[in-house]
Amino acid sequence: MSDPMISRRSALRIGAMAAGTVAMPFFARNGLAAEPIKLGSLLDGTGALGLEGKRMIETTEYAVDLINKAGGLLGRPVKIIAYDTQSNMQLYTQYAQQLALKEKVDVIQGGITSASREAIRPILGRSKTLYFYNTQYEGGVCDRNVFCTGTTPAQTVNHLVDYALKTWGKKAYIVAADYNYGHITASWMTKFMKEGGGSILGTDFFPLDVTNFSSAISRIQQAQPELVLSALVGANHSGFYRQWDAAGMKGRIPVGSSVFGLGDELTTMDASTTNGIVTCYGWYNNLPAPKSVAFVKGMQAKFGADVTDLSELDTATYDGIMLWAEGVKKAGTVEREAVIAALESGISYEGPTGTVTMDGATHHTIRNTYLARPKDKAWDLLATFPDQFPSDTGGACDLLKNPRTSKQFTPDLKG
Repeated sequence: MSDPMISRRSALRIGAMAAGTVAMPFFARNGLAAEPIKLGSLLDGTGALGLEGKRMIETTEYAVDLINKAGGLLGRPVKIIAYDTQSNMQLYTQYAQQLALKEKVDVIQGGITSASREAIRPILGRSKTLYFYNTQYEGGVCDRNVFCTGTTPAQTVNHLVDYALKTWGKKAYIVAADYNYGHITASWMTKFMKEGGGSILGTDFFPLDVTNFSSAISRIQQAQPELVLSALVGANHSGFYRQWDAAGMKGRIPVGSSVFGLGDELTTMDASTTNGIVTCYGWYNNLPAPKSVAFVKGMQAKFGADVTDLSELDTATYDGIMLWAEGVKKAGTVEREAVIAALESGISYEGPTGTVTMDGATHHTIRNTYLARPKDKAWDLLATFPDQFPSDTGGACDLLKNPRTSKQFTPDLKG
């Protein structure tokens, strides 16, 4: 029953509170203390891959911010619990256990190198914590608990090698990072070159801390290939391209790369060093499609106009979060088994890269890929390849038929 003695000031105060409540997001109006959905993030904000990781961290914040501004998921806010893994495998395992067992997050989005993915994948499998790996990589992961949104060699490297064979010649030399990504990608490069009638004159692998490539450049000069294929990774390995240019090789032997430009190479290196290095990815930051332009503008509005070095690593991160969100919406719950089933149903969404569809059998995406090269610090688009299927993984992985599979297929690609 109303108190007849209530003051006008109290009434106005209550009215103001009510108006404020109406203006709140849906999840806040319907239970001011709605239990948040927890999204764990494991990315390298510092360390050898800090340049790439910083933008992926920002993209994670941007994507979750968009979800929450739209009312959250299932009437609940999404809360990021993030750790800087500092490009350190020990920290990856430590923080993965903390997120899964202590924080009890509903999903983990993260990992940059394949080594980091393989360090945490068993932990998240045992704890039954859903995992999204959002990095272009060497392919082959077949694990019901894992969804991969980055491109694989069958979607990109094949087009890069095809361009090289048709444009530059048949004799190649490979330089690559000395861990599973570099070794497996080099095998794919070898396979695609041989299938196209080419040959590999030599292959060199380098740990991530290597910065001096003078001896490798000498070996390449002696081998006299018609082209170089690179799967070098990270800030230290970027030194290869500067040293290649300084040695006078830039104008003599062209370079195609499966990784170059995923960091800040175009903004920090001279155009004379970067011009003409051919790449193939699932997205470039000057694609003219409306959702691509909107993504770039949105990131710059949130983090500053200097955000000019966005790459596939960032849009794949965005895709991973948005596809997970679509899975949660369709499942009507964050419960892992229900979300997996929803994602395996073939969910699609329209993002910065175009239409992205989750393939239920492989837990990889079907997506557009693009061929491009730097030209005066901007990407010069050469070709578009619509709806590329991850056939490298699809050739071995069918989680709909064999849901207990949990491994990375690494077939012999050299034969």
